[in-house]
Amino acid sequence: MDRRNFLISSAAALGASSSVFGAPSDAVRVAVVGVGGRARDHIAGLIKEPNVEIVALCDPDDSHLDKGQKQIAAADQKAPRNYRDVRKLLEDKSIDAITIATPNHWHTLVTVWACQAGKDVYVEKPCSHNMFEARQIVAAARRYNRIVQHGSQIRSSVAVQEAVQKMNDGLIGDLYLARGLCFKWRDTIGRTPVSPVPEGVDYDLWTGPAPKREFTRNRFHYNWHYFWDTGDGDLGNQGIHELDMARWGLGVRYPVKVTAVGGHFMFDDDQETPNVLNCAYEFEVNGKPRMMEFEVRHWMTNGEAGIEDRGHNGIGNLFYGSKGYLAVDSYVSYKSWLGREQAPGPARREGGDHYANWLDAVRTRKRETLHSEVEEGAISTTLVHLANISYRVGRTLHFDAASYSVTGDAEANQLFTRDYRKPFVVPVV
Repeated sequence: MDRRNFLISSAAALGASSSVFGAPSDAVRVAVVGVGGRARDHIAGLIKEPNVEIVALCDPDDSHLDKGQKQIAAADQKAPRNYRDVRKLLEDKSIDAITIATPNHWHTLVTVWACQAGKDVYVEKPCSHNMFEARQIVAAARRYNRIVQHGSQIRSSVAVQEAVQKMNDGLIGDLYLARGLCFKWRDTIGRTPVSPVPEGVDYDLWTGPAPKREFTRNRFHYNWHYFWDTGDGDLGNQGIHELDMARWGLGVRYPVKVTAVGGHFMFDDDQETPNVLNCAYEFEVNGKPRMMEFEVRHWMTNGEAGIEDRGHNGIGNLFYGSKGYLAVDSYVSYKSWLGREQAPGPARREGGDHYANWLDAVRTRKRETLHSEVEEGAISTTLVHLANISYRVGRTLHFDAASYSVTGDAEANQLFTRDYRKPFVVPVV
């Protein structure tokens, strides 16, 4: 019996207790894939968890690997192995699990490969680059029986969990509308010319499933968010957190109707995705309609109904019901106002530990204990894609969840997937 199966079998035999991993030799061995800005939080979060070893880093940019190594060394942790190619990393049978902080266009493929290799996964949001991938990532987790957590950290907030429970218990009455805000101060990315690939970068590996373009700085680190080949705009960057929160609070799954209008305003630059986007979703719950509004705004802004303006950044959710309304401000707090008098209702501020929740499920093999299991993340991610598709084709989409398609709209359905660049092809699982 190999080490991984021994640990899993031991956990089951001892009642799925985390104490199975109590000895240092029983630590969960984790690799971090994609070591850019977001991975700094992965590394910091994992280092704080008991009985966890970061044993490998993977990135096609040597400078990212260097920064990751320095962060780990500064915490007096053992130096992990470096990899450029995730396929080589996944051949290492001593690795129990991976976290993924790559650009969006790699999220699903790395997750599928990891599941096939017997690894558990923490994958950053959004878990897919398109609608097709959102189905395959869930299928892989199920087929290979892996623990896959979506990086929707807000679901681990104790305060926000309480807010959702209170809404379910009728605090603000019958819910009819959720409004998500993604107001982020985003300056122009400007224009960058074609230039040589930086030394120490394997640009072919970085590009992966996407079309191979000539290298420019704007298509590379961070600004890849704003190109359709690799990102999903700010709706899929920051907005996916609030979309997931809105869907969770409303208690809905797939919409029946989606409309998104907007554009690329103010700036003359390389960005392809819109920087202003207004989205409307219609759901049906037991034959009754529920609505969701979502707004992306990139420049000067104000706060709104309990969502604070933090230097032209307003991030959060508003829920409206027959007895009042409730605001989830950022990731860790909520407030409520009740009745026509808007009397202050319950409120709380308390965060949570999303990594600990994932690691507990890795140890116990109970995916139902995950706060953001990949299927929940994938459903929320489809809301990103449907709104972006509506914006791109310029019309309302009528979505049929049973067939997983837009009714009577071949152009919209064509945008559900992409032409993958071999050998980086997301398979039908």
